[in-house]
Amino acid sequence: MRYVLFICTDPDGEPYDAATDDPGSWVGELEAAGRYVTGDRLRPAEDATTVRVRAGERIVTDGPFTESRERIAGFDIIEADDLDQAIETAAGHPMARFGRVEVRPVWPFE
Repeated sequence: MRYVLFICTDPDGEPYDAATDDPGSWVGELEAAGRYVTGDRLRPAEDATTVRVRAGERIVTDGPFTESRERIAGFDIIEADDLDQAIETAAGHPMARFGRVEVRPVWPFE
C-alpha cells in the first residue's frame, strides 16, 4: 500500500543537526528496500497559490489557504505493508525529530 508522508516544520521541534539529520540516507535505505516511490521539497508557503471555485467563479489567492506556524516543507511517497510499517518508516525520517511527519494512506480511485 502507498502512503504519503507530509514533511512539516514544527517550531517546537528539536534543533536541526546537519551532521545527523540527513534525509538522503533515509531515502537511500528505502530505495535499497524497493519501498521508495518519490519525494521532493516544496517551495516556501509564500510561493503558494490557492485556487477555489465558488458559484462558478474562480478565486485565486496568493499563499496558503490556512495560517499556521507549521508548514509543509516536502513530501515522500512510500510503499508499506501496513500503517504500522509506514509509521515506523516515518519515525526514521530526520524531520520527525526536528519537525513532524504526517502519515496518510493513498486512497486510489477504483
